[in-house]
Amino acid sequence: MAKHTKKGQETKDEKEGQGPSKMTAKAYDRELANLHVELVKLQEWVRHQGLKVCIVFEGRDGAGKGGTIKAITERVSPRIFRVIALPAPTEREQSQMYIQRYMRHFPAAGEVVVFDRSWYNRAGVERVMGFCTEEQTERFLQMTPMAERAMCDSGIILLKYWLEVSPEEQTRRLEARIEDGRKLWKLSPMDLKSYSRWYDYSRARDAMFLATDTDFAPWYLARSDDKKRARLNIIRHLLSQIPYEELPREQITLPKRQKPEGYQEPDRPSRWIPEVF
Repeated sequence: MAKHTKKGQETKDEKEGQGPSKMTAKAYDRELANLHVELVKLQEWVRHQGLKVCIVFEGRDGAGKGGTIKAITERVSPRIFRVIALPAPTEREQSQMYIQRYMRHFPAAGEVVVFDRSWYNRAGVERVMGFCTEEQTERFLQMTPMAERAMCDSGIILLKYWLEVSPEEQTRRLEARIEDGRKLWKLSPMDLKSYSRWYDYSRARDAMFLATDTDFAPWYLARSDDKKRARLNIIRHLLSQIPYEELPREQITLPKRQKPEGYQEPDRPSRWIPEVF
């Protein structure tokens, strides 16, 4: 667990240039549990007030977007917090206005929509890997602030997060995916092609920030070499961006169960699964 220090005071590790000490699983679980309680309060406030919240997650491959989204959504209702991770566009979608296939997923009143990658694919992977022309990218960068202004003017609370990971940590994580059978699905052929294009992605990211980091829809950056701290910091920041109140709760008591009134378990074979564990 990181040592608590007064403002301006450094820990021994920080003085030696090693950064803060690694957060223990116990400390992380404790902090995450507290934030989950607040996320549930936020959920109820969003539903009660009819708020419309849209959260965009972008970042480097292996930066931890999926784990962060899971940490946000694992204790809230999937009917209110909806995660959108779109596949490659169909032939029909390719003929539409670029942002059109994303628009149908925008939040209605009482919803929080979380995009695991978003319309910003055009400014990132599509640009770097040659899936669109430079003219299409430039047009996208010109039009996006206007589209996001329309979103905000319609009452949508738009939050955009970029997770940044160091090249060394990205390499470590992608190698871990190769070696771990549970994570092989996370390593696509596109990830492998993209891996060597670090600085092309840096240039694309910088151009994207320059064009779309606006006062009404700014980009928020999070360092994610330490996944645990990144998740906690992002959730804490998210909560700070949406004013909410804890709604009063009625006292809940479980009702009495009905009496069996002669009911008996059926006397027939049942297909119970093997109890191996």
